[in-house]
Amino acid sequence: MIENDTFDDPRRLGEWLTEAGLELRVLRPYAGDDLPADLSGFVALVVLGGDRHVGTGAQPPWFPAVEGLLRKAVRHRVPTLAVGLGAHLLATAHVGLVEPSPAGPGIGPTVAGKRDAAERDPLFRYVPLMPDVFQWHSAEVTELPRGATLLAASTRYPHQAFRLGDRAWGLQFHIGCDTAMVAEWAAADADLLAELGYDPEVVVGACAEVMADVEEVWQPFAARFAALALGELDDAPIRPSLPLLGH
Repeated sequence: MIENDTFDDPRRLGEWLTEAGLELRVLRPYAGDDLPADLSGFVALVVLGGDRHVGTGAQPPWFPAVEGLLRKAVRHRVPTLAVGLGAHLLATAHVGLVEPSPAGPGIGPTVAGKRDAAERDPLFRYVPLMPDVFQWHSAEVTELPRGATLLAASTRYPHQAFRLGDRAWGLQFHIGCDTAMVAEWAAADADLLAELGYDPEVVVGACAEVMADVEEVWQPFAARFAALALGELDDAPIRPSLPLLGH
């Protein structure tokens, strides 16, 4: 697991993956941890979010190494989950485009709508049609990588979740934060919230209200990802059934 920022640690997502049987090794390149040259010895790759932006201004020096690992993960079919900034890196690693959100920053709880392809996805097929999620971003994937499968969208942010190949998922939204983490984000982004006219206490309270609903949906999702990594889940996307030819 790659942690890109002190403000976006494994938190509940890490707990869910551990409970599901994975042993986590958390690497923090911003603190000087070296990233491996390849994924030998790892059963999965998880890339977390962070308060950094892809494609704008000076990039953190470890971004190219993370993108390299994401390319190797997709090429070698290593189960991969990339969240927030991680999803941006998954996209840019495969020639997708990340830009400041045309609709403006996304902050707080909302819902994402599943697309038809999600019904054939080994992880998303069990997710409700309109699951609760947390948005906290000012940039987004504006152009998916070639060959990516769109799994979820929303009115303001059309690329909420996508899959590359059959084992790599990118989530624009956040699923594993807790109320304390959201409060930390609100404090760190106080100027942004003020600019948007948002009361930080109201935003944190709104997130707290749906925290249990988020867990109800995304804890099983994380468990399915762990099962895939451990070889306990069929990893192939489900193909649509073909109609039978009659007389």
